[in-house]
Amino acid sequence: MTDTPDAPANRMLVQATHRGLAQVWIDFESALVQVPVIARLTSGRLRIEEYRSLLRNLRQQVVEGSRWISRAASSLGPDHEELRSLFVRHAVAEHRDYRLLEQNYVAAGGTAEDIRMAPKNIGSEALSAFMYQAASRPDPLGMLGAMFVIEGLGEKLATPWAEAIRAQLGLGEEATSFLAYHGENDGGHLDTFDHALTLAVTSPTVSGDIVRHAKIVARLYRLQLEELDNV
Repeated sequence: MTDTPDAPANRMLVQATHRGLAQVWIDFESALVQVPVIARLTSGRLRIEEYRSLLRNLRQQVVEGSRWISRAASSLGPDHEELRSLFVRHAVAEHRDYRLLEQNYVAAGGTAEDIRMAPKNIGSEALSAFMYQAASRPDPLGMLGAMFVIEGLGEKLATPWAEAIRAQLGLGEEATSFLAYHGENDGGHLDTFDHALTLAVTSPTVSGDIVRHAKIVARLYRLQLEELDNV
């Protein structure tokens, strides 16, 4: 039997995990508004070169995102067959999103070559290294915490960010469609996440691991945005 935890005990563990993740998100969002580039965005002072820098950074992460999820899926054992299928479907759904980023970058005045050749900053390198390592472990259920943070950014922040960028920089939808798309669709991804959580959380150890991964990814995600000013 696979992916079938005891229902009453599982509900309590899932609820505890949700509470832990909610606190991670509150702390993350509070810290995020203090990051210079986000502070300028939310106060109406974003510059076009900063938006292009954000897109260059996001592309590198998006290219690797489906690879992280695919690796995590391949690292799940036979006790997590349904969860593996969810991971694979999620990886397939996102593996071409980087093309939207490239189109947005060109529409914002950049070139396709520049965004494709852009290096990772130190925060992006740290996030990439952690995600690769975490996804390679046997039964990497903690990766759900990482997904919670990244999908939460899309659901909760992508739409207001896209609207603010259009208003401040005079850009059209062709330059902000990546953020707009994720603002519209990542809520559905989080519904899938909730189902995945009920499959994965079978012990306090797994619950704690998911929350720990969320904390680490939130910290590293903030670091890569902070480092945009140092590139």
